Amino acid sequence: MNQQKIPATVITGFLGAGKTTMIRNLLTNAGGKKIALIINEFGDLGVDGDVLKGCGAENCTEDDIIELTNGCICCTVADDFIPTMTKLLERDQRPDHIVIETSGLALPQPLVAAFNWPDIRSEVTVDGVITVVDSAAVAAGRFADDHDAVDARRAEDESLDHESPIEELFEDQLTCADLIVLNKTDLIDADGLGRVKSEVASRIARKPVMIEARNGEVPASVLLGLGIGTEDDIANRKSHHELEHEDGEPHDHDEFDSFVVELGAIADTAVFVEKLKGVIAEHDVLRLKGFVDVSGKPMRLQLQAVGARIDQYFDRAWAQGETRGTRLVVIGLHEMDQGAVRKAIEALVRG
Repeated sequence: MNQQKIPATVITGFLGAGKTTMIRNLLTNAGGKKIALIINEFGDLGVDGDVLKGCGAENCTEDDIIELTNGCICCTVADDFIPTMTKLLERDQRPDHIVIETSGLALPQPLVAAFNWPDIRSEVTVDGVITVVDSAAVAAGRFADDHDAVDARRAEDESLDHESPIEELFEDQLTCADLIVLNKTDLIDADGLGRVKSEVASRIARKPVMIEARNGEVPASVLLGLGIGTEDDIANRKSHHELEHEDGEPHDHDEFDSFVVELGAIADTAVFVEKLKGVIAEHDVLRLKGFVDVSGKPMRLQLQAVGARIDQYFDRAWAQGETRGTRLVVIGLHEMDQGAVRKAIEALVRG
């Protein structure tokens, strides 16, 4: 048996940053490497898995794509990730490389630390952690505060000396990175890109390499083969939670909720998408993704929304015998009124 450690790449990033698109591009341009892919969805609908299973890459078949949909991977390392890795390593034909896509709400630090488990450490090493950033969102101030105003208020009220959960998560994902991919740079100008670079750099003490990308198009030679061994440096990449609660208390993601909305066929997708933007804005939906059954069309329409920006494209034909339908995952803050959002989306079809 080959005793050489299998490299594993952890790809993380905030909601809608473009992780799945980047991985899809990676799988179709991997230069013959046999890649095993572990996907950690947030919610009950395996959208990312369906997208990647349909990419047709010969080096990553459906059997090589493993989905963990029952919880955030950073909270279920022992229950889900370790057994999954063990089974993967027991295969007769082991992969050349393992790629792990975390949920947009996951902390990468606990996952990287899991590679120090004895059964894993002897077989696998973390080639690198790649954090994907939605440059357009950052340029629009989605994860940035008015720092001067906050500092001024802090002088008056010490209770303001903290970050929001979303910003902490954003910073934690940057802190763990060996490579930061500033994605969607085609959606901003040069000045905007400069602001994004400065904003990202100001969020972290470590200074990992930053590269620019459009549509997640990054060569496999850039993403794979970093050779970092990140599991050996996890102590220098502690999350906000680890720094504030180093007594071993478990963390949770009660700040976020997700649920699935199932609808029938959509007759006019242009009208549906335009009205959906209004629902997203009115109810502060962070992320929406899924598939749409378009009346009279043989192809399945994929929707990916970050805030009120919605991307859509036909990804594949409906398979023979496959149950057609519209299925959307909605992700928002814990305070989100799920019932109201569900009714609002369902009304788009009735109305």
